Amino acid sequence: MSSTLAKYENFLVKNVSTISTLESTLRSVTWFLPGRFKDADLASEGLSAMLHVSSMYHDTLLARVVQSDPHWKPILPIPLHTRYTRAWSDKETSYKWVARALELIRFTQLLVEMVLRRKVSDKNRWRGIVFLETVKMVLRFTLLKITTRPLLSPPIPERDIDPASLTPSSTHTSPTLAPTSPPSSPPPTPDHLKNNHIPLQPNALMLTPPPPAHADTSVEDYLLPRALTTSSVKPSMLLMKPMSSPFEWVSECIYIIRPWVYAIMLSTKKHKGKAFMTAFAMELISRNLRRMPSHSATLECEEYARRDRDILWYLLRGSVWETYSRPKVEALVEKTANMPLLGVLSSITKDWIPLVDEYYYYTAP
Repeated sequence: MSSTLAKYENFLVKNVSTISTLESTLRSVTWFLPGRFKDADLASEGLSAMLHVSSMYHDTLLARVVQSDPHWKPILPIPLHTRYTRAWSDKETSYKWVARALELIRFTQLLVEMVLRRKVSDKNRWRGIVFLETVKMVLRFTLLKITTRPLLSPPIPERDIDPASLTPSSTHTSPTLAPTSPPSSPPPTPDHLKNNHIPLQPNALMLTPPPPAHADTSVEDYLLPRALTTSSVKPSMLLMKPMSSPFEWVSECIYIIRPWVYAIMLSTKKHKGKAFMTAFAMELISRNLRRMPSHSATLECEEYARRDRDILWYLLRGSVWETYSRPKVEALVEKTANMPLLGVLSSITKDWIPLVDEYYYYTAP
């Protein structure tokens, strides 16, 4: 088994660019499968789950290969999210495995729901959904206990490696990766210049300085994006400050239990009508209780901005979707059905609308 795994890893490293292109192409195909044939949604989600799981394994392997190879190092700065999550994964083994388990559930939860919908009753399907949300909630609280900081999504490092830059040969150069050691000797002087002892006179255009205002602007435009920020020089573990105030803890706990409460209320007929407003209220309470990060806390600001954008998903949930969003989308689909190019998008959207109605995890918080 170990030899087979070693052979696969060797094959992956040698063909990483081709495999990455294939993964991207197959992900695009999954958007067009629903509605094309019977159980196309199940085939599409099965393929999508397989791609996500394999990509997670490939990312782990590629990161290990790059770290173990002394000939290469990244030129571009590592993203803050990758620095932070990788630091926790390297420091705490429990964080690494809990985060991977959480991502594995996220990749496969919709596929599990589709299988449950075909094999068991609706009541048992909701029991399965509540069970998954309970496991996810426990895993998130475990991460919160380990880090004592607001949770990031995703909690594992994302791919920050250009697949085309990885080759079996350590002498290959790339725009993304560069050798750690400089060349041993300077390039030789061309033969036709060896006997040239007369200095070349500078051109008149080179002696004329550019306008000062234009020069200052161009230099600033070039240097500002490359300037180091406080986040660039901070230790990876300090990119997110630990929570100290009770309000910060309450805010994060409400944010974690919100999906669990939403799933439980949807699974019962008695509270199903109140599920949307309850989850939305918990979202707003968590948002108002959380701390206001400083401008230098780039990673925390990015996470809170992502959470604020996720509020838009409420347009595809509950009574808002049934009475407002879905009629608007259906009217737009009918209006653009016969238009060039837009007709293709409207056809894909029309095939996805029933899936939003039937499955919880398409728009779950």
